[in-house]
Amino acid sequence: MRVDAGAVCCAGRARVSDVVPRRVVSWHATLSRLLAAAAAFAWVLSAAPASAQDLNGIRRDDVVVRFLPDQASLARAILPQAVQPFPGLPSNIHARGNEVTVLLAPDERTFAEWTGGLAPEWGAGVAFPRLERIVLPAYAPRVRSPAELRRTLRHELAHVALQRHLGEAQVPRWFTEGYATWTAGQLDQEADWLLRVAFLTGRAPPLDSLDLLWPTGATDARIAYLLSASAVRYLYSHGGQPALTELLNRWAGGASLDEAMRATYQFTLARFEQDWSKHVRREYGWLRFLVQGAVLWSIAGVIVVAIWMIRRRYNRARLERLRANEIPDDPAYWLMQEQPEAAAPEDAEPEDAEPETPPRE
Repeated sequence: MRVDAGAVCCAGRARVSDVVPRRVVSWHATLSRLLAAAAAFAWVLSAAPASAQDLNGIRRDDVVVRFLPDQASLARAILPQAVQPFPGLPSNIHARGNEVTVLLAPDERTFAEWTGGLAPEWGAGVAFPRLERIVLPAYAPRVRSPAELRRTLRHELAHVALQRHLGEAQVPRWFTEGYATWTAGQLDQEADWLLRVAFLTGRAPPLDSLDLLWPTGATDARIAYLLSASAVRYLYSHGGQPALTELLNRWAGGASLDEAMRATYQFTLARFEQDWSKHVRREYGWLRFLVQGAVLWSIAGVIVVAIWMIRRRYNRARLERLRANEIPDDPAYWLMQEQPEAAAPEDAEPEDAEPETPPRE
């Protein structure tokens, strides 16, 4: 959740739902949000440092993770891989001398206190880029594994790094959230399928503008994050790392995003929105779904046939072994015992018969 330009960024996870594009926002609503953000911002300024004074800490370049003693192994597990170079930014972006504080909140109450209540229920982390402070929940159910917390930390560090490089430039919500989501590796194959399901079921937003309304609901916000990440990934496909670096350098040098795009890619921001919209419909539409579905079903069919043939061969071999060990219906030794004895000749005398006595004269 982003309250104002560069002030607060929030990473989270959810499922697929719809997002409504925003064209016009009344200045009354904008003023209300800014006042609420200012109040929460003041709360964070006063609350977080005082509550974190007694925490332990480990450092990597400018990034310092502060934690309770029983969270030491978790802190060591998430820091090294999270502090890696970011695409398009200087390699020493996190080695400028100013500390970036990462606080690991041990429970929900502490997390709410250190974030000033700005994090929604689905939020997995909150960054204050201009303060260079990040608050992460180090407890379930907000975090399910160290790997997930590591990706969340990289997401939030991307906000801080981008704001460091761009200085006072006003960064659109879609770009900062899209850049952080993309560089954290959160636009993966699972996310691609979530977007396809959203488009196929008609729950995705109209793609007539990058200026999306960022709702507070978990499923709605998830689609906004992923769509923004797809826009940054699509931009990166036009020239790769050198072009993105040139764009960000021009932007940091005082040009607007539209001016930097014109000079780097030779197209306007409006044209980029149109091209990205067509790309998203093509990438996540029915045709791609059917093609990939046919491939998946073909692979699944081959696997099923292979399993059936292996099983059939195994059953045949097993049946042959059973037949080889089976007792025959008429064993030979049974037949030998059942043979009748040879009949004695009629004129043969029995062995125990007494000799006849000759008659007396």
